[in-house]
Amino acid sequence: MGKIISLANQKGGVGKTTTSVNLAASLAALEYKTLLVDTDPQANATSHLGFDPNEINESIYDAIIEDDIDIRSIVKETDVPFLYLMPSHIDLVGAEVDMIEMEGRNHLMKAALDQVRNEYDFIIIDCSPSLGLVTINALTASDSVIIPVQCEYFALEGLGKLINTIRIVQSNANLNPELEIEGVLLTMYDSRLSLAKNVVADVKQHFANRVFETVIHRNIRLSEAPSYGQPVIAYDLRSKGAINYMNLAKEVLTRNNLPLTRLGVVSNN
Repeated sequence: MGKIISLANQKGGVGKTTTSVNLAASLAALEYKTLLVDTDPQANATSHLGFDPNEINESIYDAIIEDDIDIRSIVKETDVPFLYLMPSHIDLVGAEVDMIEMEGRNHLMKAALDQVRNEYDFIIIDCSPSLGLVTINALTASDSVIIPVQCEYFALEGLGKLINTIRIVQSNANLNPELEIEGVLLTMYDSRLSLAKNVVADVKQHFANRVFETVIHRNIRLSEAPSYGQPVIAYDLRSKGAINYMNLAKEVLTRNNLPLTRLGVVSNN
């Protein structure tokens, strides 16, 4: 059964979508079959992988709202081996209005993903920068959550709301008592700035052993890759950004007691 990990932070510009795409691609590069689920109406993860959101006929919106749809028909194969995408669409903006009167509204995404959960090693959910009903659905469907935090001023601002939302999901037997924090990920790190080093120290003091050892550095290749419709490992495998995200993928695998390549899983069976 695949592990479902959400990337969540209601604050925009923290590298959430960049991390979702590149973590998913890096896990796929290690031959773990991975599904990236884009739940942001802006569909940035969708375009990051080379798909035009305006040409998407069926998306995560349909998976959530239509109870009789086979979501396999929505999933797209990407140019990266072992990496698949469930795209988003601007229609998702209206999803929360549509969901509000639906029975089991907090479990709609879980019901959809349960259809294919056994077909993937990992399912990575790119959440929108909000704490609305769609994000609650994502957290309810997930085994764990990664929280990206940028190494900039006010880095911890607003995180209390996210942690509170996670605690609400954990404490409600009707939502997801098993939800765990996979880790806090420091992003946009610039070693030349003393401020960035101070933020790293503050976050590690605040979250202790929940902080990933891997830190994502500022890197021009990370910024360029989306315009080419590629994850950074496909755009420039030797770049610092690609190395950072491969290290993050390996750290996620290590935390979950998995071999650093899927070949290790096959050879042990």
